[in-house]
Amino acid sequence: MVGRIKLVKGDITKVRTDAIVNAANESLLGGGGVDGAIHNAAGPGLLEECRQLKGCRTGDAKITAGYNLPTQNVIHTVGPIWRGGHREEHALLASSYRKCLELARENNLRTIAFPNISTGVYGFPADQAARIAIREVLRFLENNSIPEEVVFVLFSDENYSLYTKLISDGKIE
Repeated sequence: MVGRIKLVKGDITKVRTDAIVNAANESLLGGGGVDGAIHNAAGPGLLEECRQLKGCRTGDAKITAGYNLPTQNVIHTVGPIWRGGHREEHALLASSYRKCLELARENNLRTIAFPNISTGVYGFPADQAARIAIREVLRFLENNSIPEEVVFVLFSDENYSLYTKLISDGKIE
């Protein structure tokens, strides 16, 4: 399954996959970080479609078109805000990854790219979030042929190194 996972250091708004994942807020109307970058790159059509979705709950995901992005689809997911790890943050983050992968499968999207969900302003510790992300993707790929490839798009050198080490060590539990 690891062969179906790819790591890229860069900007998710430039990635050419069937879908990219937006680490959104519950309104889906744009925000800071990757959410703002995706909305800016996609143009006003994305905001208009997101208004029609009427938000998204934490741990869930919804899909839209990609508009001016080099991808056909954006899967918006709302990861949890870190509150010390005692308010189901781990389970909610795992759910975010699973829901995105389920939408990719249901829409026959062969490739999907993920950012680091919840690790920016939401404060989820990067090492814990990376373990959850990799674990959930590996579990999903074990039982599903779609998506064929999952790309983790990592903006910083630190996160790229973290994911590289976790995948090469193979200790994701």
